Amino acid sequence: MEGSSILHAFTNIYFAIFALFCFKLLIKISLALLTHFYIVKGNRKEAARIAEEIYGIVPGSWADRSPLHDAAFQGRLLSLKTLIAQGFNVNLVTTDRVSALHEACLGGHVACAKLLLENGAQVNAATIDGITPLFNACCSGSVACVNMLLEFGAKPQLGSHLASPIHEAVKRGHRECMEVLLAHKVDIDQEDLQHGTPLYVACTYQRTDCVKKLLELGANVNAGKRLDSPLHAAARKSSVEIVILLADYGANLKGRNADFKCALDLAVPNSKIEQALLLREGPASLAQLCRLCIRKHLGRSCLYAVPKLHLPEPLENFLLYR
Repeated sequence: MEGSSILHAFTNIYFAIFALFCFKLLIKISLALLTHFYIVKGNRKEAARIAEEIYGIVPGSWADRSPLHDAAFQGRLLSLKTLIAQGFNVNLVTTDRVSALHEACLGGHVACAKLLLENGAQVNAATIDGITPLFNACCSGSVACVNMLLEFGAKPQLGSHLASPIHEAVKRGHRECMEVLLAHKVDIDQEDLQHGTPLYVACTYQRTDCVKKLLELGANVNAGKRLDSPLHAAARKSSVEIVILLADYGANLKGRNADFKCALDLAVPNSKIEQALLLREGPASLAQLCRLCIRKHLGRSCLYAVPKLHLPEPLENFLLYR
């Protein structure tokens, strides 16, 4: 009798579990059908809301994107042409305000981006996070895409509330994208509240090529992120080559950050960084002082002004760190 009651109890438990499973399955099927219904009807925002609340899917997922977004992101030019011909709005955005142009630029698909722009896509459209198509192009490292966006009127330098394209290009080591932006009059010392100046970003992420080019083009060697200088960032990252570059371009070795630390304080003891900084602790040579003085006087035009002075080649090379 006792064994029978135990068996009966287990049967009830299994039945309850099975019933719960069936109920959950029914709910999921119903919600999937409802989501599909909203997508078919074109109400993608409602579909995205259901997907987010029930399935835990974040905005920007499959339920929040149009076929136009997918075609642009995957670089399917023919599909994109077909969708536009069918009347899809090229400025259709997700709940995060991501457009198809954002997707095309992020994938570095120049032809797709050009097609969208020719059909009226907004070149300076910003997402909720302040990201523009130009920012995405710099993220992907597509110089052709950057140039094309600028030709279509993209703003190379944006307000402080928007993500900075030049900082993103430098962060990822896309030197050519950085140079294109600088050629379009972007402030070389533009300080981003979160990342500091482009030079500071280059030092933080150890982008030596970008550091060299920024210094050549006249970036302020001591402008970083508030009191933290590029030299602080380079010392912190133990980048010997960058530390030497900054020192040669006149970085302030004694400058202290918000923690009252100079670059030497941040260097690992007995490291090459410490040795390099100690070697440069004394007074600079007369030749170095003259070079820095001339370059400071010429300002950011130094790279282009020095060749016009018709100086002897060795002297010109010295002034230009060649």
